[in-house]
Amino acid sequence: MSLAVVRSRAPAAGRAPEVTVEVHLANGLPSFSIVGLPDLEVRESRERVRAALQNCGFDFPVRRITVNLAPADLPKESGRFDLPIALGILAASGQIPAESLVNREFAGELSLTGALRPMRGAFAMACGTARGAAVCAAAPGLAESVTGHTPPERNPQLYLPAASAAEAALVPGVDVYGASDLPSLCAHLADAPDARLYPVAALNLADTRPAAVPDMGDVIGQRGARRALEVAAAGGHHVLLIGPPGAGKSMLAARLPGLLPPMTDDEALSSAALLSASRAGFTPAQWRQRPFRAPHHSSSAAALVGGRNPPQPGEITLAHLGVLFLDELPEFDRHVLETLREPLEAGRITISRAALQADFPAACQLIAAMNPCPCGWRGDPNGRCRCTPEIAARYLRKLSGPLLDRIDIQLEVPALTSAELSARAHAAGETSAVIARRVLAARERQLARQGKTNRELTGKEVDEVCRPDAAGEALLREAGERFGWSARAYYRVLKVARTIADLAGASMPSAAQIGEAVQYRRAFGSG
Repeated sequence: MSLAVVRSRAPAAGRAPEVTVEVHLANGLPSFSIVGLPDLEVRESRERVRAALQNCGFDFPVRRITVNLAPADLPKESGRFDLPIALGILAASGQIPAESLVNREFAGELSLTGALRPMRGAFAMACGTARGAAVCAAAPGLAESVTGHTPPERNPQLYLPAASAAEAALVPGVDVYGASDLPSLCAHLADAPDARLYPVAALNLADTRPAAVPDMGDVIGQRGARRALEVAAAGGHHVLLIGPPGAGKSMLAARLPGLLPPMTDDEALSSAALLSASRAGFTPAQWRQRPFRAPHHSSSAAALVGGRNPPQPGEITLAHLGVLFLDELPEFDRHVLETLREPLEAGRITISRAALQADFPAACQLIAAMNPCPCGWRGDPNGRCRCTPEIAARYLRKLSGPLLDRIDIQLEVPALTSAELSARAHAAGETSAVIARRVLAARERQLARQGKTNRELTGKEVDEVCRPDAAGEALLREAGERFGWSARAYYRVLKVARTIADLAGASMPSAAQIGEAVQYRRAFGSG
């Protein structure tokens, strides 16, 4: 046989679209060509595949070899196509049975010795394989006409490097096999009795628990900040913490993921698929763990929201369904911060290039921290600040009004006093587990009422579910006029008040809850 077809998948920000690797051997001058929009890493696979086959004792065909990666308009990157290309050559030259490749998918980078190296995107590839199997099961005739493959009667089989198989085994509905090298995999495909590979044991998703996260019980004092984070976690609100160095802003931010409700199976699959296909990577230890991304303030716009060509996800997408922490917020380039405005509002980011457009999810929760002035000591009772009012105002102006408008809770975090520090053994507050139970109850009320968090409510929905009582309405109107709020700020205060009411189990926001929500917008005066 001079033609072989092997199925694989491309890494594409969690989607892992199917790629058909077609290998054709023809007479003529010996050559080795790869077509189908391969990048440099894929083109270099020619040398890796040639050396791996020869060093493993296989015959490398001295013929005209053409490898087509279909579809041709999908960019192909990474060394994951080494294994399907090598298997295609072996099947086309008759060294392994071609029928052993049917209804199976392969991916992996080959070393020159034939060993299979770990690869990124194994979890995303397993998700894509499972989705394809679901389509085949739902519409067998349609699936066969579209894919050209007869739908299998059992779970699809996915063959990966042994070091990458464990994360793929988290996905239900796929039999994942881990191979250490090319000879053992080929012996398995040829049904050699002493070279069997067995599916990697799938983990029980229901019994899997997230890794330990920092606990709120470690925080000394800061009662107001702790309460604000509880409100933020319950309603999914964005937070800005403003305070001097050492006040505990970063410590508080690191504990927000521990207050958020547990991830559902769908949320865990979505988050893991995004991380797996990105350069950040994913391990089974991260399963059901809310992402916490904390990029440095020197990050570019492409690193924060996504970019490159073809488009790659940025930090705001890698934090999807988790927390994006921006420390020293004014130190970020202003242009970089402005790129956050649309995704923070919409929960998605669209990256457009001349020949390709990518739409990435970005439903993360922003928590930012900053000093009140360049030296950080503005308002210190000991007079340590040496910044003039003009310097402090210029520092704060690095944050635009439209960006601040999108941050629901803006809170001043005072420095701890010596008395609070000396009494730290008796100042321990509630643990994250205790707070998380209240957060979960409030979140369940929101989902039962409107099917989404309070932060995601539209203007009309706010009018329907966030309307306060008469006293609260009067207080809100007075505060809006006094601070000159925009319509967005006005509605965001209502959303925060609705979350506070949900924590209290109230049917509508009261004047006291409106007042608390107003306090969370006063850090910058007009908000």
